[in-house]
Amino acid sequence: MNGGDARQVLAARLRDLRDQHWPELRITQPQLALALGGLSVPLISSWESATNPRIPPVHRLETYARLFATRRSFDGDAPRLVDRASLTDAERRTLNELTSELMRLRGRAMEAASADPAGVRSLSESIGSSPWRFDDGGTVTVVCAKLPQEMLKQIPYTDVNEPDFIELLTYSDLDSLFELYGHLRAANPGSHVYRRIANELKHDDYHTHLAVLGGVDWNELTSTILKRLELPVQQVAHWDTDGAQYFEVENNGVMEQYRPVLRGSGDQKVLEEDVALFVRAANPFNRARIVTICNGMYGRGTYGAVRALTDAEFRDRNVDYLSSRFSGCDSFCILTRVQIVNGATLTPDWSVGENTLFEWPPVA
Repeated sequence: MNGGDARQVLAARLRDLRDQHWPELRITQPQLALALGGLSVPLISSWESATNPRIPPVHRLETYARLFATRRSFDGDAPRLVDRASLTDAERRTLNELTSELMRLRGRAMEAASADPAGVRSLSESIGSSPWRFDDGGTVTVVCAKLPQEMLKQIPYTDVNEPDFIELLTYSDLDSLFELYGHLRAANPGSHVYRRIANELKHDDYHTHLAVLGGVDWNELTSTILKRLELPVQQVAHWDTDGAQYFEVENNGVMEQYRPVLRGSGDQKVLEEDVALFVRAANPFNRARIVTICNGMYGRGTYGAVRALTDAEFRDRNVDYLSSRFSGCDSFCILTRVQIVNGATLTPDWSVGENTLFEWPPVA
């Protein structure tokens, strides 16, 4: 990466905004991190790095422009974002100019990153920076539901008394389990990684890092943890009632529903788009450990939520998005769209705004 690299040009401009936009005002990285919504200082530093800068997501640069559109952002004891409606005509012009400039610089930086093989993270770096990496070396337990008995009767080798009994065939969300288990082992080579059925957990299992797969209808641990976390989102899964399958969220006092998209195909309905919930929080049974929930209305949604942070094509992008959006948050969740095209479950790109239907906490 040379001195004229477009990524370094963007980073230099961000440093310049902080240091020189108002020469009489000394703005520190901690102040800027606070003004941008409580981000971490290392994240701000990575965006300003002179040697190996990261590229901020679009919505963060839009916030930069709004912050530096008016000197009033730094009046008072703490920096703040001034309401758009209160901007003067001159401040609005500055906002538009800064937004256009930063978007142009970001576009060039993205082109440079795409064209530079050295800008692509190595496999070990990519996996090592994954949210599925637990630096404390603690045990990780992947928890699935057991398929209902009426389904198990239709699947061969699921009777424990059969000589060819296959235990894994009794697990729900097998695609997700298989995908995630391998990634967890690669990201945590020194840790024990176990798989468990939700209603067969032992008392020690609850105190580990928990990766919970599947919805509240089958996976009782999903239901238990969501109630304890008290997030502004719940899953409604009454499968015996037409149309009673959706996620419901409370958004600024208004209840909103997000539903999967199905189309008719003869006597069968085909899933075209699922809705999935991704949750990350302190484990309510042991706050020194982490719980992560990947939960779709259907299994395809669960798989898409898992793939968001394991898919080699998208995981780095989505990790950067989580870092920029939720850095410093003890708990957060994303309700995401998961598309199914010709039978293939597509990995959601969270940096594309239309793929995230709801986020909590809200953007400052």
